[in-house]
Amino acid sequence: MLGNAQAAPLEVVTSFSLLGDLVQQVGGERVAVRSLVGPDEDAHSFQPRPSDARQVGAAKVVVVNGLGFDDWLVRLAAAAGYRGPLVVASDGVATLASEEEQEDEHGHDHDHGHQHGEHGIDPHAWQDVANVRRYVANIAAALAAADPAGAEAYRASAAGYDARLQVLDADIRRTLGALPPARRKVVSSHAAFAYFGRAYGIRFLAPVGVANSAEPTARGVASLITQIRREKVPAVFLENITDPRLLERIRSEGGARVGGTLYSDALSPAGGPAPDYISMMRHNLDVMSRALADGK
Repeated sequence: MLGNAQAAPLEVVTSFSLLGDLVQQVGGERVAVRSLVGPDEDAHSFQPRPSDARQVGAAKVVVVNGLGFDDWLVRLAAAAGYRGPLVVASDGVATLASEEEQEDEHGHDHDHGHQHGEHGIDPHAWQDVANVRRYVANIAAALAAADPAGAEAYRASAAGYDARLQVLDADIRRTLGALPPARRKVVSSHAAFAYFGRAYGIRFLAPVGVANSAEPTARGVASLITQIRREKVPAVFLENITDPRLLERIRSEGGARVGGTLYSDALSPAGGPAPDYISMMRHNLDVMSRALADGK
């Protein structure tokens, strides 16, 4: 029960489904969460509607990922006259450069995509569970500030969820750590998994840069196919928010097998395999570990 201290749930708007889940995990019944970009939808190409502006304008708290991923919500909040706190969930995480920035630093020219994010930063920080622990702490602090009567409840929920995240992180490390190093290479639809790769020792290759709307060049695709053949990449993975045709071409010409579908930037609907963040990460772990452990 909300109790007498709060007559109605705290209205919170988030940019996309993963943030919506994290806010719900911390806020419980004290919050009413609306994610503007829903399950299986692509935040990279999202176009806000007038109804979204009204929702943002009426919110008590707005939560964004930051790092250039959802700047459209920052602009929408300003246009809607929103005066409340704008919470950047990623504040304090150890960021990575985008794929293109990394290529420039090392003198490579893979030509796989285009620049995206804030000043060349890869925004997909949630793919490292340690970063999501920081997201949760930031969200809990923001909810407590907006609803002081619920501060203790938010702290308790965040602590319980953090314990589950620590177990998840350990499970991913143990499962993938058992794979032979030569098999820890995969191709995904776009460059959304660099944080996962850094944290858990998997090398990801992708035909598109960190913005899923980027158009891969013929040269970039040909280079990737050559790399798959040369390095004997075990598997390619589809993503729930991308057109599978490009990846199917890369699979057929490169000789790798399709390992399954990964969830990168969006959760699945409620009946799917990834309706919340922890389920999403466990699904991706299962799909990857099965495909990479198969020596065929």
